[in-house]
Amino acid sequence: MIEIAFLAMGVLVATLTLGVPLPWCFGAALMVMYFIGGVTMKGMMIWGFQQLGNPVLLAIPLFVLAGTIMSESGIAASLLRFVNAFIGHVRGGLGVVAAVTCAVIGAISGSGLTGVSAIGPLLIPEMEKRGYPREYATALIANSSILGLLIPPSATMILFGWVTDTSIAACFLATLGPGLLIMVNFCIVNLWMSRKFNLVLDEKPAFSEFAGEITRRGINAFPALLMPVMILGGIYGGIMTPTESAAVAVIYAIPVGFLIYKGLRFSNFFSAGKEAATAVGAIMLMILFSMILGRMFIYEGIPQQLVSVIFGITENKILLLILINVLLFLVGMVVNDATSILLVAPLLMPLMQAMDVSPVQFAAIMGVNTAMGGVTPPYASILYLGARIGKVKVTKVIPPAMALIVLGYVPVVFLTSFWPDLSLYLPRLFGY
Repeated sequence: MIEIAFLAMGVLVATLTLGVPLPWCFGAALMVMYFIGGVTMKGMMIWGFQQLGNPVLLAIPLFVLAGTIMSESGIAASLLRFVNAFIGHVRGGLGVVAAVTCAVIGAISGSGLTGVSAIGPLLIPEMEKRGYPREYATALIANSSILGLLIPPSATMILFGWVTDTSIAACFLATLGPGLLIMVNFCIVNLWMSRKFNLVLDEKPAFSEFAGEITRRGINAFPALLMPVMILGGIYGGIMTPTESAAVAVIYAIPVGFLIYKGLRFSNFFSAGKEAATAVGAIMLMILFSMILGRMFIYEGIPQQLVSVIFGITENKILLLILINVLLFLVGMVVNDATSILLVAPLLMPLMQAMDVSPVQFAAIMGVNTAMGGVTPPYASILYLGARIGKVKVTKVIPPAMALIVLGYVPVVFLTSFWPDLSLYLPRLFGY
């Protein structure tokens, strides 16, 4: 039966490569399992629709809606101005502003696409005006936007916790350490690479002027900064579930966008809702098909067979972790982060348990690998969106993007795998 499972996976990868819409790619793989594998479909479909009623999944459309509203409302612009007030006069400081702002945006929206959509149109032209090459500015903002998949709340960690029956709050905390470390790495790499650019810098302000500017921009950014505090404080304080916090994020973003920053109007509010609904429809259909496919694999004992096959190659934990990271990297290159989680997490969970790797650490390992797929071709959806927003050819963006990945991102991938405390310290601190 494992041969049929590999055939189904092959069909899935082939259809994805051909550009077939994601839900239908999973549907094609399901048909292979149904017609060739002889797996009963009726019971699986009933089970799948029952699972879609899980309240945990409601957090995903709510965070998607909060992210689209935030992109239109002016919240991102206020955060950008506030962070820039601190280090805008430092050589390479504007690049640091990009990385930090994208991390904060991620802490609000839970999405990588929101960061590049909200920050790119504002910051890429400004960075080019200040002397940064346009392709480098685009690459930095696109790469920094994947922090939205790691800085909690993260939609991918909601999916991981749901499909593996792991605490979602613990999964959020597991990716926070790696996400912040990647942000710091990007800042350092940017400061180093900025030495060769002919940058135009602001004059260093006097202390009184600096303090006054920080105060003014801080007051303006306070409503935006309050969002991640409310969301994360509510979750980890035990006040709200992730789903409830997502609802609070939407309810809070609407009046802030309309009344405080005034970037939200009825026209773009309804267009943001329509955009979110379209994205959520595709996501939920993909979740349904991928859940059924994963259930078929489990029903036929594919994960256990996969464990036996891999342990037949080697039982060395270090080599196994390297192989798993390579596998996750390759999967991330051809499918998006949500698809990777839904497809691979249930298959690899028994293997990770056999290796005595905590499910919470596994969440971090999957998180950092699948997020990297958003900027590594051929999939690279965040990188392609960044290139479109930055109005620069993808071929010019790839070299600086890969430099940032190799220097700033890949070391954290290995640290997450071989240094468990990076991902487990915070969950243990909060009692998970």
